[in-house]
Amino acid sequence: MKVILQENLENLGHIGDIVKVAPGYARNFLIPKGYALLASEKNTKALEHAKRQLEYKKGKMLEQAKALVAKIEAITLNLVHAAGEEGKLFGSVTNMELAEQLKAQGLEIDRKKIVLAEPIKHIGEYSITVKVQPEVTATLKVNVSKAE
Repeated sequence: MKVILQENLENLGHIGDIVKVAPGYARNFLIPKGYALLASEKNTKALEHAKRQLEYKKGKMLEQAKALVAKIEAITLNLVHAAGEEGKLFGSVTNMELAEQLKAQGLEIDRKKIVLAEPIKHIGEYSITVKVQPEVTATLKVNVSKAE
């Protein structure tokens, strides 16, 4: 039985894919939960129309994301923290603090989109990745200095 996926399902496919599954799996799980639609001619035509609309929206979102990337890369955040003699911070700089600093600069960025492998614990200059969209990333420059 062929179905059109409405959700991303691991080991099965992504939204909009037409996949062949067992009839019982489709009738008892995928369709009642809203994960899929029966791949009838009407639903297939509706899917094609929806794909065209999504492609247009995706183009618009990509333009907005690129504009946001330009704004983020133009900014250098200067943070002042208390630090020991060897440059080790008392505490650390986290993605939450970076999100607050960006908000003060006028950019609303979700803290989950700021990718820090681990919190910043030393003074210095850092380049931090910000995932604006899954395929669009920006590099944020952060300068952490010692409070006098």
